Amino acid sequence: MPRYRVSTYEAGVPLEEFLARKIPSASSAYLRRLISGNKIKNARGPLTANHRTIAGETLELPNSRRLLDLLSRQPSGVNILYESREILIIDKPAGIAVHRSTGHEQQNLTAVVNAWAKNRGCNFKIAPVHRLDLETSGPVLFGKGRKSCSELGKLFMRNEVKKHYLALVAGRVAGTGLLSAELTAKNKRKQAETVYLSLAATAAATLLDLELHTGRQHQIRRQLAAEGHPLFGDRRYRGPCPNRLPRLFLHCRRLAFSDPFSGLAIDIACPLPDQLLSFLRHLGLESATPGP
Repeated sequence: MPRYRVSTYEAGVPLEEFLARKIPSASSAYLRRLISGNKIKNARGPLTANHRTIAGETLELPNSRRLLDLLSRQPSGVNILYESREILIIDKPAGIAVHRSTGHEQQNLTAVVNAWAKNRGCNFKIAPVHRLDLETSGPVLFGKGRKSCSELGKLFMRNEVKKHYLALVAGRVAGTGLLSAELTAKNKRKQAETVYLSLAATAAATLLDLELHTGRQHQIRRQLAAEGHPLFGDRRYRGPCPNRLPRLFLHCRRLAFSDPFSGLAIDIACPLPDQLLSFLRHLGLESATPGP
């Protein structure tokens, strides 16, 4: 029986919207029939259409053949956050590359998504419009076909895509501010700008919300290391690497833009992975994570 546990990020979302995020291949009409037929339950029993998700609750879905078929259409090992005719947004785990590269010839997000699309019967190529570093998790935007990739790419060129990250850095950082400096990229000096907001801090660590105004390689990691506050788990830039934290503490929590095809506002909140949430809990900073 399919089950979904509601994370802190996903709390307060209308039931149908929550289900649509988890099963984007399902139609709205089908999801409404599941809800009205009392097929969606939590520990207290069937849920109604006006239910809003609660952090920590587990939702149970029916073990029907149609639902299992819809779930089987999702790419293995990754989670679809949003899908339309032209757009696909995937939750990228840490440790998988977005593009094909040395050591990631077969196991990369682009290859996985295109293999899934082929099995689904798609006759067009799906390609990422931007990238996240290998060790960073969060939403990656894909275009379906050449025209979609072109239009979505223009949004990034015009800086019309909002990208918010959560990062845990060494030391105490207070308030808000702007990190602005030139970084070397492909033998050229380019301006890099990141706005930061301190969410919570101890003497040893600070949880930051970061909004990128530019997209240079390793921008967040390099800028914060230069300020004397390297990221936890960042061996490359000499950040603290405790045994309790098996990865880099950098996660893209939000991706927002206007759909160039429909004109709709797309605002995707991506839950913090369990490994990072567990480490925040260990430090007593879990309650500082922002909601959807």
